[in-house]
Amino acid sequence: MNKTLAATMIVLPLTAALCVACTLPRVYRLSVQQGNVITQEMIDGLKPGMSREQVAYVMGQPVIRNPFDDSRWDYVYTLRVPGFVNETVKMSLFFTDDVLTHFTGDFKPSDAEDADADQADAGDSTVPDSAEPSSDPPVGS
Repeated sequence: MNKTLAATMIVLPLTAALCVACTLPRVYRLSVQQGNVITQEMIDGLKPGMSREQVAYVMGQPVIRNPFDDSRWDYVYTLRVPGFVNETVKMSLFFTDDVLTHFTGDFKPSDAEDADADQADAGDSTVPDSAEPSSDPPVGS
């Protein structure tokens, strides 16, 4: 009985320690955000003809500036949450004589998206000429 009790007293704590040790060591992975956060509201605030100061007020200072061509501002935003999200958003803004002329990238103004959707809806609702009822009497009557 003493041998069984002694073996139990040794095996039980070792088993408990192994179970705890197997679940404890986990590596913490950081969420990483880099660059300027870019939202649809910011893009909607951009209008051709805005000055550089107005654009910087809406978007913030650009992350990347071309030292050889100051007429282009690039904005890049990266979000990495290991195991969940890996997202990159890019926008390029173009200036002529310190005035915003146009921009390209992963977002476009929502009024342009609404216009595209309206055109698509209008295109779907049109009935072709051949499908319209004719006022001519049927042939043979």
